Amino acid sequence: MLARLLDMTDDDVLRFSAFAATPEGGNPAGVVLDADGLTDAEMQRIARDVGYSETAFLTGGSDEDGLVRYRARYWSPAAEVPFCGHATVATAVALAERDGPAEIVFDTDAGAVTLRSRVDDGAVSVSFTSIEPHVRDLDGAVLDRLLGLLGLSTDDLDERFPPKESSAGNRHPIIVIADREVFDQFRFSPTSVAALMREQGWLGTVTVLHAAGPADFDARNLFPVGRITEDPATGSAAASTGAYLRELGHPESTVRIHQGAHVRRPSLLTVTIPASGGIEVSGGATRIR
Repeated sequence: MLARLLDMTDDDVLRFSAFAATPEGGNPAGVVLDADGLTDAEMQRIARDVGYSETAFLTGGSDEDGLVRYRARYWSPAAEVPFCGHATVATAVALAERDGPAEIVFDTDAGAVTLRSRVDDGAVSVSFTSIEPHVRDLDGAVLDRLLGLLGLSTDDLDERFPPKESSAGNRHPIIVIADREVFDQFRFSPTSVAALMREQGWLGTVTVLHAAGPADFDARNLFPVGRITEDPATGSAAASTGAYLRELGHPESTVRIHQGAHVRRPSLLTVTIPASGGIEVSGGATRIR
């Protein structure tokens, strides 16, 4: 196994930026299309060396009735996570560039995720449908602790959007701040927030939103538990946000998540919210040279 790891080159570990809204935007992800034979320790080491919020690893690969399936695993520099949306999109783009656009399934630790890739004007775009999401109330004491760590209070929240915990692959607490200036300026201690996230089993991000319009939300996704203070684009959080909005009866069936401005990597994620079932998240990825 060590020999396999040492033999890996830059061609084996691909790098993509997913959901970019501008040429310098998006969220970087590592991609290993052939991880057969790698141990958990080796995948963790590769993810740590790559240094992005997540690196995706594909193993297996089967063709069942014309539908290709892969086993997909995701590692942050610190630990394995059940699912990662932006690394999923990056991996699907890498496969489409290699094999052509198609519908495929990734079997993840969170469940089966269906992806559809297509080519528009020479660029690959991808839509994935999340697993069946779940939304529940956020415990009041936990909410108070989280708000305190962010320097916020319940008075800062948008009363139209009560805090919830939503999962469409990873569990995300979701809070919506009413005032744009407060949303832009809140600060936090990564160490303290990471400790609360580990305690609560939040392996994804803390999702903080501001409603910029009925179909547009600005997002800051805090990810200190993965050694990333703030994530530029978070596909699992976008899917969880779609589930959260559906739970609240939000009237828009398609919303746009604007993220990454606070870390100077502007990103755009498009979320389609069906009446039931998984949430669809769409975007593209470009190779980092």
